[in-house]
Amino acid sequence: MTLLHVRDLTIEDRAGAALVDGVSLSMRAGEILGLVGESGSGKTITCRALMRLLPGQGLAIRGGEIRFDGADVLAYSEAQMRAVRGRHIGMIFQNPASHMNPVMTVGRQIAEGRRLHFGASRREARGHAVELLRQVGIPDPARRVDHYPHEFSGGMLQRAMIAVALACEPRLLIADEPTTALDVTVQMQILRLLQDLRDRLGLAVIFITHDLGVVAQTCDRIAVMYAGRLCESGGKRDVLAAPLHPYTQGLIDCQPSSEGGVGPMPTILGQPPVASRFPAGCRFHPRCGHATAQCEAGQPSMRMAAGADGHSVACHHAADRPRAVTRPDRDAIASA
Repeated sequence: MTLLHVRDLTIEDRAGAALVDGVSLSMRAGEILGLVGESGSGKTITCRALMRLLPGQGLAIRGGEIRFDGADVLAYSEAQMRAVRGRHIGMIFQNPASHMNPVMTVGRQIAEGRRLHFGASRREARGHAVELLRQVGIPDPARRVDHYPHEFSGGMLQRAMIAVALACEPRLLIADEPTTALDVTVQMQILRLLQDLRDRLGLAVIFITHDLGVVAQTCDRIAVMYAGRLCESGGKRDVLAAPLHPYTQGLIDCQPSSEGGVGPMPTILGQPPVASRFPAGCRFHPRCGHATAQCEAGQPSMRMAAGADGHSVACHHAADRPRAVTRPDRDAIASA
């Protein structure tokens, strides 16, 4: 059953630049989707639009459709959205220091949603907060529950933010770089926790990350964004083992090899465009070694790859190029 359906989502700034342009995706309950791309590609804005929490006053949803569990999210009143946020759609924000209330204890912030949405007593909500802090790896949670955000290290504050997002057992969890500030051991604990919640509760997760290794370990499907547009999506193994878009190929080539290497690490030439100067046609064509006049003239649409089940790409020449041959270290990622 489709839990989330997004069609042709467009988000513009006050100058009329489309920061997110015609993004479409769907998710089933219990599915983990990896949303990848360089910084500034529109990943976070797209996901914040699902909760109608666009940052600043200058951004607005100008077109498209967002349906959660069959209901039109864009038609909800603000009161209806407050009932959805946290309870049905939760979010782990990228910078917990700016999203945690500095004058409330961490335990109160975890318990607040539980009391609001479940009607739990103060004692029940506190007990639940202690248990969540334990699950996300906070030492001595019974004591730490009464500490303030400034008393937590960066990594511990990130874990506390995850506990806040999980407090109301949402059906869809948006995780924006949730393991960036964590060491490898705690990172694996968090990834296992998210997978366990998916298995036990049917939780759907949108995982925003730059780490393709994390995507390979955790996600079922991948969607690749560049300059506000989706350029490729499909099953994890299909996309990582046989990328169809030159940008996806470039992201995979940039991953460090576990076997070491000789010479400089491969990079994608050039820089991502800024919103006020997006190129015409395919937005990746100034950095693409396969670009032609057709790429400059017209925007490619997402279309299903020949013989692929659910693997789609937005590239004029995807069918003209043979599928990439993976390096040994990429094979390890794709088989994870």
